[in-house]
Amino acid sequence: MKALIFAAGLGERMRPLSLHTPKPLLAVGGKRLIEWHLEKLAGIGVREVVINTSWLAEQFPIALGDGARWGLRLRFSYEGDTPLETGGGMLHAQELLHEGADPHAPFIVANGDIWTDYDFAALPREFDGDAHLLLVDNPVQRPLGDFQLENGRIGNEGESRLTYSGIGLYRASLFDDWRAVLNAALGDTADAHRTPPRFSTVPLLRASAARGRIGGEHHRGRWTDVGTPERLQQLDAALTAEQHA
Repeated sequence: MKALIFAAGLGERMRPLSLHTPKPLLAVGGKRLIEWHLEKLAGIGVREVVINTSWLAEQFPIALGDGARWGLRLRFSYEGDTPLETGGGMLHAQELLHEGADPHAPFIVANGDIWTDYDFAALPREFDGDAHLLLVDNPVQRPLGDFQLENGRIGNEGESRLTYSGIGLYRASLFDDWRAVLNAALGDTADAHRTPPRFSTVPLLRASAARGRIGGEHHRGRWTDVGTPERLQQLDAALTAEQHA
């Protein structure tokens, strides 16, 4: 199984730290955020990881090398000066994700700017549908959540919605008829007609969930969206204290 780590964002909420360092390369507990993911992925047998890049893209291969220190092969999917968002970025990375692999095989996706104690080994090796999403309790910055979870299936409506963690399993089938799905959800959007196209996965996930093709699970452990300097500092302090306890 291969993996994709999203690392192309501008990190605007993390400024001024992200003016000179991409968010996934900022450190907490003595490791870069992205390194926590790389260690976990290597630990469950993943051998190839695609990292999408845009902002300060040149820093990633300098900081991470070819992945050999983790027993990984790192591939970089450069998106140009403007990040392609989650959907455009995942679509842009498809060739690398499926090179030498079954095009129908699932792949792991993780946002490069989150930290969690979730054990990636708990992700199912097989699942039905287009995706399997890890949900978490709603953080203060997202009190309404994203999706409903009931009996292992993801839905769009419900009173007790949870927040998408930024970790999941995906199949390329999520992008079947993606232009039609985007047009139905958003109308004609100029960004989706760019080359390469720029769009979010959210409309695709919602359309797939409405067809009953998204599974999920609820992680009740620790998870942080490291989106601001304050949350970065708080997480770093907590992890550092634990290491010295």
